[in-house]
This record gives sequence, C-alpha cells and structure tokens, in this order.
Amino acid sequence: MLDYVDLEADLTEEERLIRDTAREFVDEEVRPDIGDHFEDGTFPEELIEGMGELGFYAPNLDHEATANVGERAYGVLMQELEAGDSGVRSMASVQGALVMYPIHAFGSDAQRDRWLPDLADGSAVGCFGLTEPDHGSNPSAMETRAERNGDGYVLDGSKTWITNAPVADVALVWAKDHSADGNPVRGFLVETDRDGIETNHIDEKLSMRASVTGEISLSDCFVPEENVLPDVTGMKGPLSCLTQARYGIAWGAVGAARDCFESAREYATDREQFGGLIAKFQLQQEKLAEMATEVTTAQLLAYRLADLKERGDLRPQQVSMAKRNNVAMCRETARTAREMLGGNGITTDYPPMRHLANMETVYTYEGTHDIHTLILGEDLTGIAAFE
Repeated sequence: MLDYVDLEADLTEEERLIRDTAREFVDEEVRPDIGDHFEDGTFPEELIEGMGELGFYAPNLDHEATANVGERAYGVLMQELEAGDSGVRSMASVQGALVMYPIHAFGSDAQRDRWLPDLADGSAVGCFGLTEPDHGSNPSAMETRAERNGDGYVLDGSKTWITNAPVADVALVWAKDHSADGNPVRGFLVETDRDGIETNHIDEKLSMRASVTGEISLSDCFVPEENVLPDVTGMKGPLSCLTQARYGIAWGAVGAARDCFESAREYATDREQFGGLIAKFQLQQEKLAEMATEVTTAQLLAYRLADLKERGDLRPQQVSMAKRNNVAMCRETARTAREMLGGNGITTDYPPMRHLANMETVYTYEGTHDIHTLILGEDLTGIAAFE
C-alpha cells in the first residue's frame, strides 16, 4: 500500500492492529460485493453489527462501551474503511462522530447509558438530522421547530440527505426551541418508532449508491424532556459534531485515493499495449508520480491533524483545510486512475469510477468545498464573506 514517506512506520502496536483489522475487514467483507451494492443502490446492512463487534463506532470516545483509542488510530480506521467505499465510512462516521459523540459530550448520564452501548456494538443505528430541504450550507436558518408541551416537546419540520435515516433507531434532530427566548437550537433524541416521525429512503442517486440515505419528516412528534441533550444550546452543538466528522473525512479521502492509485499502478504493471507494459510509458509514469505525491501530501496533513487533535490544539478551520484539500485531491486522483484504466475503468470491476462518483457527494457534504474555502478565507483575512 502506498506510504511513500513511511508514515506508518511510526504507528504504535495498537494503531497497527486497528489498521490491519480494518484492512482485513474491507478485503473480506466489503470488496467482494460492494460493486454489486453500488449498482443496485443498496447499503450492505449485514456489515452494521460486524463493524460494531470490531469496535469501529466512535472508538476514540472515552466511555466504557468504546475502546478509547487515540485520534491517529481513529483516523487510520476511517482511512481503511473509505478505501472500501465512502458509504461504509459514512455509516461508521455518522454513527460515531455525529450521534455517539454528541450524546457523550452533551447528553445526560441516562442518555449515555441508554444509547452508547447499543450504538457502539451496532445493535442500534443512529442518524444526524441537521440539513433541511431549503437550508444546507446555512443550517442556522433551519425551520424545524420545537414547542414545549407538558413534560416534553412537539417537533415539526423536515430534514433531508440524512445518512442512515431509513435504518436508524434514533435520530438526533436539531431544532429551534420556540418556547425559549431567542429560539435557541437544541438537540433532540427522537426514536424512529415514535408517532409523528417518518424516515423515507432517497432513491435514484448517482453517487454514494452503496450508502443508505433518507429524509426525516416530523409532524406533531412528541418527545419527552429526558430526550433533550441537556448540556448544549445554539449552533455550537451541531457544528462541533461536524468538526468531528470532517476530521474523519479528511482521513477517509486519503484511503479512497490510495485505493484508486493502487488500482492504477497494478493495472499499469499488468496491461500490455504496443509491445510492452503501459507502465513503461512516460505519460503513465507521470500520472502515477503525480498521484503518489498528492496522496502523500494529503496523508501528511491528516497525520498532522491527528497530532493537533490529540493534544487539544486542533481548530475547526484546520479541519476545513484538510477536508477541502483531501477530498479535492481524491476527486482528481480517482479521475486520473479511471483514465489510466481506459474503458475498464468505468466498470464496477475496478474501484476508481465508484470512488469518483462518491467523491462528488463527499465534495459537497459536511460543508461544501466552496464553504470551506470561505471559512479559510475568513480565518486568513478576518473578513467573513458569507455574512
């Protein structure tokens, strides 16, 4: 596997074990059927509990239900899962960073006891309800509302492009509390078997086809007071979750890009044209050299983020830089790898076209490429372009 500057030589024994376990899982459980799932537009639901048994959900959280591993170990895990498919990494990322993390960070003891063990072992699935049909890049303009009613709240509104929604047991819904001054944003744990909530499947996607994506529709949905996250109000809640998820994406994109590179290198050293291997041609060697350089640069950025995160110095803007750079790098690497494979590259027998299609979504979700550009612009100039 591509590791040109020997970054993995510095992995601890535990980190190597996690890398090897995830790599073996992807090789044995994901790769054989993921092309079929992509063609069929289905998520391999049989993997959910298997990933839980291996501890792939939020292993970096300090809780008795999780492994409490370091941030580099978590990043390596996301890298290996996305080398299989973005849909697999997204499932684990949403479960861990967008559902388990906020319950751990902002939930009550009762909420942690109720949900973290089941989410950690995969016996329950969670989803994160923030994006709305009319509010994507500007989530603070959300229209989903909560009104106090007796010993709880009634929720009304809709969320869309929600990973895991159709198979989720609980939805973490962010809504404006219209019972409080200023209508602060609050987080509500909504069991999907409650009256007034529907989680419909979004079909006919041309990207992330092996990911289960849906909508959340809330109509007079009552949730008791004990389902409200008690320790956070405002946009700090959902935005802090997104920072956790974007960190995983920065690592995951490296895995997908590495998988594309390895496919292209293997093909180039096997495919013969004009009396020899296509790897002997300067044009093909230039493409391999460029891809290897860009993947390595992205790896270095991901590893640096892990160091900053481990010591508590990581800023959201630094995560924006890594998410923006690494996903764009993967998008270009997948395109180049597909090009090297020629006509074979457009089939599901090889991964580059699948990764390329997936990256069109990853380029957009968890903050679009353009929004992350503006986040960096504000950080560099002190001037906000989107206010």
